[in-house]
This record gives sequence, structure tokens and C-alpha cells, in this order.
Amino acid sequence: VECSSAAEALAAAGAGADIVLLDNLAPQELHAAAAQVKAAHPRVTVEASGGIVLGTLPQFLGPHIDVVSMGCLTHSAPALDFALRV
Repeated sequence: VECSSAAEALAAAGAGADIVLLDNLAPQELHAAAAQVKAAHPRVTVEASGGIVLGTLPQFLGPHIDVVSMGCLTHSAPALDFALRV
């Protein structure tokens, strides 16, 4: 379940979500929310997403973050033009 606050994440986990995606949170806010979710629901997977790039990745890593999604890996990838002739 995609959440934009700690309250939404706790509600989603409490409703039975297996994975909670914390989207577009600043690193400090993200870590606080992830800690709250893990304290209340230790088996819920917590994913960080939104605005994370390779340069800022270390700021989003922490003991309560299980998965990090980075859209920049796909939406910023250059195109490859090729042809296959059989």
C-alpha cells in the first residue's frame, strides 16, 4: 500500500498490508515513520520510494527500511536503437 505519512502507513499495516511503501518522504521523516511501522508490525515490509537517486540513496537506507525503489533507474535510462534481421 502506498502511503504518504506515518499515520497512513500504520493504518495500512493495521488493516493487513504485507508491504507499506513510504512515498516522497524526507529521509528523517521516512526513518521515523518506518520505525513506527516496524515497532507496531515487525513483519510488515517497509519500502522507501519517491525522489531517490544514486547520490541521495545512502540517506534513505536504515535499519527499518527493507526495500528501496528508484524510478531513476528506468525513467532516466537512455534508449537503445537496434535491429535484428533473420
